[in-house]
Amino acid sequence: MSQWNSGIHSRQIKEQICEIGRRVYDKGFAAANDGNISFRVGENEVLCSPTMICKGFMTPDDICAVDLEGAQIAGKRKRTSEILLHLAIMKHRPDVKAVVHCHPPHATAFAVAREPIPQCVLPEIEVFMGEVPLAPYETPGGNAFAETVLPFLEKTNTIILTNHGTVSFGATLEEAYWKTEILDAYCRILILTKQLGGQVHYLNEQKSRELLDLKKKLGFDDPRFHNENCDLCGNSAFRDGYKEQIPVTKAFDAPPAYPGYLKPASGVKEAAGALDPEAVVKLITDQVMAAMRG
Repeated sequence: MSQWNSGIHSRQIKEQICEIGRRVYDKGFAAANDGNISFRVGENEVLCSPTMICKGFMTPDDICAVDLEGAQIAGKRKRTSEILLHLAIMKHRPDVKAVVHCHPPHATAFAVAREPIPQCVLPEIEVFMGEVPLAPYETPGGNAFAETVLPFLEKTNTIILTNHGTVSFGATLEEAYWKTEILDAYCRILILTKQLGGQVHYLNEQKSRELLDLKKKLGFDDPRFHNENCDLCGNSAFRDGYKEQIPVTKAFDAPPAYPGYLKPASGVKEAAGALDPEAVVKLITDQVMAAMRG
């Protein structure tokens, strides 16, 4: 039995898309006709916002439907021109039903500056978001644009689109939207910190590890739980996805070089080495030989 039931005529879902559109517009995340929203309602059916419409003024009758290849299958208005981005995410992430793409100003400032988002700063970001990758720029609308996010989909639900905006996704429309709101609020805090004339103060290693422990306890996944080469806050979880050079922070001090979550904490290795049997035997042997020579 299929896990999907086609809902291309569901007024409730269409109303939810309109509600998210109003939130996006009211928050200033989408000026004029910016942004697009989608929700998967069947194995091959996706409801989406139409092109050339303000997201704050949509009605359920404006919402249209496409198949997973982008062909319009329902709706009196033409589907959004950037639907291929949404569909690429859905096809590569079967758990994703909802996608929100918009231009939140503070996060988009990081996209334009091509500045990576610092980690190990705010507890909420570490627990509910994690590292946010920067997908390379491509002209919006086509398959090449949609494919820019593919290398990053496995490890995140939020991506910055270089020189463009953001895309966030999840199991529900609210979840997808919340990711955008959390990200933009964080980016605003970072920009305000910079305007105060100071640098961000990174959490120490112990506190950073405690937050990841909490994240795991709450049942949230994180690439740092699986990748030994990913340090705690060095913006390196997506190194394999970057075709170009990994983004390097310019606006803020470089993050501290803590070992990865899967590696012993700083100081633990040294303590373990002091108790290593071979090291103890060698130390005693050296002391005995020295005494005999004396």
